[in-house]
Amino acid sequence: MPSKQYLNKIVTVKMDRPLGTKHPKHGWVYETNYGFIPNTVSGDGEELDAYVLGVDEPLNEFTGRCIAIIHRTDDNDDKLVVVPDGLDLDDETIDSETAYQEKWFKHIIVR
Repeated sequence: MPSKQYLNKIVTVKMDRPLGTKHPKHGWVYETNYGFIPNTVSGDGEELDAYVLGVDEPLNEFTGRCIAIIHRTDDNDDKLVVVPDGLDLDDETIDSETAYQEKWFKHIIVR
């Protein structure tokens, strides 16, 4: 799991799906800021995706700490969980806040 190298590190997320925007293909609304880590490659060949939690306004870019990885066990597309430095969220909160998208995938939260 190459994404594990980002655990507990400060990273910058560029948002391509800010909070409140609609998914272009499926039409559901992003309940969190969602973006990617520039200049990375994930298992799906795209840049590594990240949820930004703990921020309640739409963002273009965010620098924070990666506190967890959502490892999809039925898909090759890990997601980082990034929060303001100093904030910690339990697994139940992470699952709840990302369920709008992760409910379609089997996954585990890696710390």
